[in-house]
Amino acid sequence: AVVKTLSTADVVIDEKQKQVILTEDGTQKTERALETAGLLEGENLYDYENTQVVHHLNQALRANMIYRRDTDYIVRDDKVIIIDEFTGRMMDGRRWADGLHQAVEAKEGVDIMPENQTLASITFQNYFRLYPKLGGMTGTAATEAAEFFDIYKLNVVEIPTNLPVQRKDVDDEFYKNADEKFKAIVKTIRESKARGQPILVGTVSIEKSELLSEFLKKENVDHVVLNARYHEQEAHIVEQAGRLGGVTIATNMAGRGTDIQLGGNVEARITRELDGVAGADRDAGIARIKAEVAAERDAVRAVGGLFVLGTERHESRRIDNQLRGRSGRQGDPGLSRFYLSLDDDLLRIFGQQTMLARMMNNGLEEGEAIVHPWISKAIETAQKKVEARNYDQRKNVVQYDDVMNDQRKVVYDQRADIMDSDAVGDVVTDMRHETVNALVGLHCPPNTYPEQWDIDALDAAVRETLGLDLAVREWVTEEAVDQEMFVDRLIAASDTMMADKAAAVPVESWIQIEKNFLLQVLDHQWKEHLATLDALRQVIHLRAYAQKTPLNEYKSEAFALFERMLTTVREDVTRMLANARFEMQPEAYASPLPSFVTTHIDPLTGTNDAFGPMGTMPTSQLDIARSAAAAFADIDDETRAEWSQTTSRNAACPCGSGKKFKHCHGAL
Repeated sequence: AVVKTLSTADVVIDEKQKQVILTEDGTQKTERALETAGLLEGENLYDYENTQVVHHLNQALRANMIYRRDTDYIVRDDKVIIIDEFTGRMMDGRRWADGLHQAVEAKEGVDIMPENQTLASITFQNYFRLYPKLGGMTGTAATEAAEFFDIYKLNVVEIPTNLPVQRKDVDDEFYKNADEKFKAIVKTIRESKARGQPILVGTVSIEKSELLSEFLKKENVDHVVLNARYHEQEAHIVEQAGRLGGVTIATNMAGRGTDIQLGGNVEARITRELDGVAGADRDAGIARIKAEVAAERDAVRAVGGLFVLGTERHESRRIDNQLRGRSGRQGDPGLSRFYLSLDDDLLRIFGQQTMLARMMNNGLEEGEAIVHPWISKAIETAQKKVEARNYDQRKNVVQYDDVMNDQRKVVYDQRADIMDSDAVGDVVTDMRHETVNALVGLHCPPNTYPEQWDIDALDAAVRETLGLDLAVREWVTEEAVDQEMFVDRLIAASDTMMADKAAAVPVESWIQIEKNFLLQVLDHQWKEHLATLDALRQVIHLRAYAQKTPLNEYKSEAFALFERMLTTVREDVTRMLANARFEMQPEAYASPLPSFVTTHIDPLTGTNDAFGPMGTMPTSQLDIARSAAAAFADIDDETRAEWSQTTSRNAACPCGSGKKFKHCHGAL
């Protein structure tokens, strides 16, 4: 509602970067609206308390002022579906990140779906580089030869065409504005249809294809439209596009990966017209269709073949070349031409508009086009600018993903080892020992005196993380006390406790429990780590203002975060296994093939949460029924009062639940 009150005068729109920035007046207007709605905290919009509000506001501005329906997305079945700008196809299941998709959903009044959380990610570049050998084939690789070599170390080799290309690529026609351009396009289409030449009209968006369709309807020109709305009819539309007098308006969907055959498609006609026909009648029908298609193909060739008309240049020369390539296939004749105007997005957003406008104002009559090599040069310059920018962005993504790729390999290799291992007891034990060393090192730093140690915090950590109730406070009063003594005693006590737990259940069951706990914690922490790295990636560029290289800073920060994640995995696995309580159920002895169910302590919230059925076990039915919170639930008032005096409200509760004290036994 706040964004709806703003006009273009209140913002600065950067279409190139797809950003919207509030002006000073726009900021004041927004602050008043937010204050009225009770959403503004502090003195102004950019106070720290309003960080989340500013983020949502920025995404709402982008959704309402940058992203356009039927160009960037369509609404179908109460869902916002992204349109691929290069293929023109729907990307069902894909969603914009950082709340942008939700902002677009709010704009369109459809159900707002929750943000997707990344479970695993990899760039196309690093995915392709997983293969030991790479190769590919495309008709438009030459313009991207440098990128193929830089990223994949692949050379591009051009293979000569089977037959000489007879297509004529005519110079672009340039008009003052979009209205004049579309009038000229409609006129050209009518002339082409009148002489029987099939024409494929390429547009950059659904919106433009439907706008041109309306123009043709007013002129009573029969035509078909192919875009993401009608993708189910794609095969039939493409099949008819090369027939005599055919007019097809299409987005990039028909500009790539389609073979438009002059005179029509023999196989498609046979399938459609002779369905259910057999024997001699079918043979006669096939012969008839082949003769009709051959005659029509000759007629189409006689009028010049398929005419490809582009209504606008795309950001990439590859897309333009792909569109041209629909005509003149296998030695057929053909024609291609682009119709442009000063209103086209490419020129308006990426420059060259001023020079072209100067040329257009040099005594040009209304509706008159200009054709000049300078025009083509200016367009090519703008396209090269966009291609260079997009290449830099892709290269930048690869450089940052290379950092994550090293971490990804470590985690996936470790996960594969866990899955393949018969038992992970040694891994879990090592994690527990490392956790003990870390706890002692944190609260009893090396090269310090016992009087400087935080014994109370260590005692609380031992209870919470190791599930042990030991006389830690008394150890510090002993003679010759040092950190190594603490480590040895804690390791011995924790090993004994875990050995007792393992002995209480069948060996096969314990192996499965350890493996499941370890995998669940690793998956959960990796998922959180990906989200953290993504957030870091969004803001690390700000380090450039401090004269630091963002990529180097990202590498350093990402490494520190990865080390922290591994530490958290060790601590969570240790805590969950130590605080879980295992009980044999009597009915298990009577059941030959029972199943078992587990509950665990969530590593973030400290709450119990069911794993769910984990499979059939051969010997017993287990119920990991209670966490440490349940084990220590019966705390008397005297103990509770003592904890209130010695425990910070934000510290972990001494009961071992994993919750903060203020949310557990310290609740008021």
